[in-house]
Amino acid sequence: MALYEHIYLARQDVTAQQVEAMTEQFKSVIEAGGGKIGKVEYWGVKTLAYRIKKNRKAHFTLINIDAPAAAVAEMERQMGINEDILRFMTIRVEELEEGPSAMMRKREDSDRDGERGERRGPRPDRPRRTESAEGAI
Repeated sequence: MALYEHIYLARQDVTAQQVEAMTEQFKSVIEAGGGKIGKVEYWGVKTLAYRIKKNRKAHFTLINIDAPAAAVAEMERQMGINEDILRFMTIRVEELEEGPSAMMRKREDSDRDGERGERRGPRPDRPRRTESAEGAI
């Protein structure tokens, strides 16, 4: 069986519970086709770079899949029919990434920065700007 990373975008109008229900539906399609689901990450509602079907935001979900191509094709066919799915993309990979994805690590890093309440200080590789005798630089 082949390994895939699959991401789909759902309309912003649907709730997170409905997105979770769609994910469960797609997982059952893969499992019925003889595949297995690795990790599933819900990335939340994010702003899109451009409008897609009159939507400015979407729910993002990542699914790691270990399945035959026919099962993935059936899942993609059902996603194409579903009006709540704006876009989807499946990429075949050599191995599935263990642990949290880059998007989840980015969120955790920003959460940690927010907890401490720290602001970025001056960069050590640049001298501080100062007022000269003639005025501001």
